[in-house]
Amino acid sequence: MPLVRYACSHCGTWQPWFDHELPLSCPTCMDVRNALPEKGWDFRSAAQVSQQLETSWREAIPGVLGFHCTPSFGLGSTGWLLVRPEGNVAFEGAPWYSRPALERIASLGGIRWMSSSHVHGFGALWQLQEHFDPQLVLHRDALPHTKAFQVRWPVDDEHTLAPELTLHHVDGHYEGHCVMYDARTCSLFCGDALKVELDGRGRPTGLSCHKGFHYAIPLSHGELRRYREVFERLPFENVFTPFEFARGVTRAHALALFDRLLSGMPHTRPIALEELSS
Repeated sequence: MPLVRYACSHCGTWQPWFDHELPLSCPTCMDVRNALPEKGWDFRSAAQVSQQLETSWREAIPGVLGFHCTPSFGLGSTGWLLVRPEGNVAFEGAPWYSRPALERIASLGGIRWMSSSHVHGFGALWQLQEHFDPQLVLHRDALPHTKAFQVRWPVDDEHTLAPELTLHHVDGHYEGHCVMYDARTCSLFCGDALKVELDGRGRPTGLSCHKGFHYAIPLSHGELRRYREVFERLPFENVFTPFEFARGVTRAHALALFDRLLSGMPHTRPIALEELSS
């Protein structure tokens, strides 16, 4: 029996399901860390999504393109493409990749390696796998969320994805959550390990972290210590989340945030960057 890929319009998670019925629920929305859709499930097939979404892209910094969709779909994730001489790397996924977007990626040399922080960044990675057949690498504990595509290399706590690109397991927000450090640009692709507040001009103003954003569930002290242990080894000067690029959010800011939260009862409220810089 043929399967159809459906996306949850509430969170953007793709899942394969039978062609004669809609999925029964969305596994990502059903998780305690996420909110349920107020009006019930709204699943859309790949054919429907292709007619409803437009994909655009822009260069965040030289050699790093962000792909996103309009109108916003699901959580509104951004898929990052790192264009590199030894082979391009995709990290996180846009909700959908239109034909022009796929052609643009092909014109840049396709994709050799692909990974993601966790399920909130998966987007339509399955499309990139079907079109470019990259080596898809994820932490072993993220496998329960990968029904829409096939992981080629389950990895452990640290892995060299490509030259000067390393995956680091931090856990915390999600089981198997990883960050990717780019030594060439001193950038951290941090997934949802950090949440950045931006002003109206796109400048970072505050920083927070959480176990569950919708219900304001904080990380435990043990999870914060794990974040701190990993981040301390990564001298980053910019961060890329599944949703935005934040220039000037640094390792020092992140460590100051973790130290604040370790000093008492943890919370999910943003702390101003000015405070974290003092």
